[in-house]
Amino acid sequence: MDKVVSTAADAIDGIVDGSSLSVGGFGLCGIPSVLIAAIHDAGVKDLEAISNNCGVDDWGLGILLKDKRIRRMVSSYVGENKEFERQYLSGELEVELTPQGTLAERLRAGGSGIPAFYTVTGAGTQVAEGGLPWLYAADGTVAKSSPAKETKVFEVDGQDKEFVLERAIVADFGLVRAWKGDRHGNLVFNQSARNFNPLAAMAGRVTVAEVEELVEPGELDPDSIHLPGIYVHRVLPLTADQAKEKRIERRTVRPRPEANPSAAGAGSESLSSTDRQEA
Repeated sequence: MDKVVSTAADAIDGIVDGSSLSVGGFGLCGIPSVLIAAIHDAGVKDLEAISNNCGVDDWGLGILLKDKRIRRMVSSYVGENKEFERQYLSGELEVELTPQGTLAERLRAGGSGIPAFYTVTGAGTQVAEGGLPWLYAADGTVAKSSPAKETKVFEVDGQDKEFVLERAIVADFGLVRAWKGDRHGNLVFNQSARNFNPLAAMAGRVTVAEVEELVEPGELDPDSIHLPGIYVHRVLPLTADQAKEKRIERRTVRPRPEANPSAAGAGSESLSSTDRQEA
């Protein structure tokens, strides 16, 4: 089945006000930026986004957040987005903070048909006992908090341990970015850009993948495929310009140390400060 769509608008067809989205990426690595931009251009609002984080102030999910298109976030790490903090503390955004490994497993479970699972993570804390602020009121009081979760004791290595029941996540749409993909939706991710992408794809009832390089069926080594096409419903090939636009969440640089003339080989030259920056 050929799952390729020709435009980003076709790729996000069906995403409407109030939709839930499982979104791949970690920081800005491997995020489906073209699909996110298309959703922004479409004016969709009141979204629930399930993603490890919410981009930064001016990129990724951050552009939806900035224009208040996201009503609720289920995420793990949110420390790089000042607008996220402002909206959350001002009562404009509901946030369900979830331990990172638990979030990953909730997505995987959703895609595997597993309704819930037990984990030791969060046992004995507010994660299990409830009371974590999900939504603040305008005056700073807590308007909505997390409920208590079911717990159960299991014997592990001869000792009783308390485990927390976590429910799986299934989203209306899954949005991911892949390095390579074929027309059947089989995907390969590039190194660390793999991160949450396979899990976000599994959790979507309808999953859309933007791919940097589209290949024909049979060109991908079956042993190299990270996500089989059974989980993918639409494939959007990116242009060369779209594929190469990848931003860095936080970049810290320092000048290179001055070259040591005595250690330099014949014909070598030291770089000026300007030259080093350009290099």
